[in-house]
Amino acid sequence: MNQSARRIGRTLALVLPVVLVLSGTLAVTRVNWSGGSQSVLTASAEDASVPAKSRAPQDVLRDRLLLELQDKSPATALTHLQEEVNERPSLARHCASIARALGRAAVRQYGPSRAQSYSRPVCDTAFATGVAQQTT
Repeated sequence: MNQSARRIGRTLALVLPVVLVLSGTLAVTRVNWSGGSQSVLTASAEDASVPAKSRAPQDVLRDRLLLELQDKSPATALTHLQEEVNERPSLARHCASIARALGRAAVRQYGPSRAQSYSRPVCDTAFATGVAQQTT
């Protein structure tokens, strides 16, 4: 009887810590740490099945230039637009739409007359078109 008690004691000494660690780990992953309605484990499992959306280069460029227009000036954004189109000719077909978006944003930030003063022949007259569209 003494040997079987030792054997049970050794087994419990080895198995019990493993069971406690695993149950604690599972409990921590089930706790809603984010404050939302789903657990973190469930949310991450759902996100894993959805492929990440990649953004088109012209969308990335437009967003970057719009931020640049706000932080610096429309002139800087237009210069960088022209440089990007020169470096990557595949963006040329999107140049006019990006320049129009910059023109509209310039009107919102600087007003129509000041925005028009930044007009240049980048992508023909698309920037000026964007300014005119925003003011009408």
